[in-house]
Amino acid sequence: MKQILVTGGAGFIGSHTVDLLLHKGYEVRILDSLQERVHPYGWPRHLPDDVEHRQGDVRDANTFLSALEGIDGVVHLAAYQDYMPDFSTFYEVNTVSTALLFELVVAHHLDVQKVVFASSQSVYGEGKYECEQCGVFYPDYRSEHQLSLGQWEILCPDCGAEGTPALIDETVVKPHTAYGISKYALELTARNLGGKYDIPTVCMRYSIVQGPRNSVYNAYSGIARIFTLRLLNDRPPICYEDGHQLRDYVYVGDVARANVLALEDERADNRAFNVAGQEGTTVLKVAHRLAKICGKDIEPEVSGEYRFGDTRHTVSTAQSLRELDWSAEVGHEEFLTQYVEWIREQPNLQDHYGQAEQTMRSAGVIRRRTSS
Repeated sequence: MKQILVTGGAGFIGSHTVDLLLHKGYEVRILDSLQERVHPYGWPRHLPDDVEHRQGDVRDANTFLSALEGIDGVVHLAAYQDYMPDFSTFYEVNTVSTALLFELVVAHHLDVQKVVFASSQSVYGEGKYECEQCGVFYPDYRSEHQLSLGQWEILCPDCGAEGTPALIDETVVKPHTAYGISKYALELTARNLGGKYDIPTVCMRYSIVQGPRNSVYNAYSGIARIFTLRLLNDRPPICYEDGHQLRDYVYVGDVARANVLALEDERADNRAFNVAGQEGTTVLKVAHRLAKICGKDIEPEVSGEYRFGDTRHTVSTAQSLRELDWSAEVGHEEFLTQYVEWIREQPNLQDHYGQAEQTMRSAGVIRRRTSS
């Protein structure tokens, strides 16, 4: 393979993947819709000049077909992510574009030799737990009633005891959000159409990706963006629930390496992989780390609110990908420091999250518990 198309290539994971592909000698074409809420000023400055830029939507057949012409491999990162309840958009962008990709390759006899897809840890829903009495279980989502009472932890469905979170491997999939379902539908589409038409595919189940270039304008960009913007505006990071929920965060440069490995290594063909960080960390711990890096003596605020649909504890294991000689190399302290250094260089560092937070509260995404 020589010529690679990266959809969503102007974005966070996409641009880092583009950089690595260029470093390894590939010719790269980018297709990106430049969604305004992520790229309000058009093509970002960090994109290299020697990359072909095409603006367009992966849901548009003519646009996608033109971008695929002459391409040997595809890294399909274009995606829709949000907390808002615009459910159909998740499927249109994430799932339908995947089906369209195969439709175009098959109908027009294109010489695409492999496709790497962006999936997500969200396909696991609430993940994997262990009960001392009953063993391993995979819980359903937490009900509105449970959350409204401030009962955050996952309970065993058989005996009602509090479950212990376990590392999530690739075995059991149980999505419960529109985003997670759309990503698993993407995987099913890739696995079956790819297998039927002899197009190798790889689905990458990213944990929470962090690092430089994560858009300051997009409310979905994640914990480092939200907390850092508040701290730099002398406001406390807001931790939902009790702040003790566990997450695993992975550095964007490590994710780019995983994407390119999946593209190049035949051992990855027709499989799904967790792309996970080095450890599970509480939200409160991240808030304290970022305050220290930002040089702010500001304690995080535990607000008594929660985001309806959030998982309690989700920490994946990257053991399968480690067997292909990949591992997460950059730890929290380093990539959070990189992010803060990068964000300080950006113009207009007002608290972009404030307006988005109000919108989510109005839409019923952010809710307040009714009992302590």
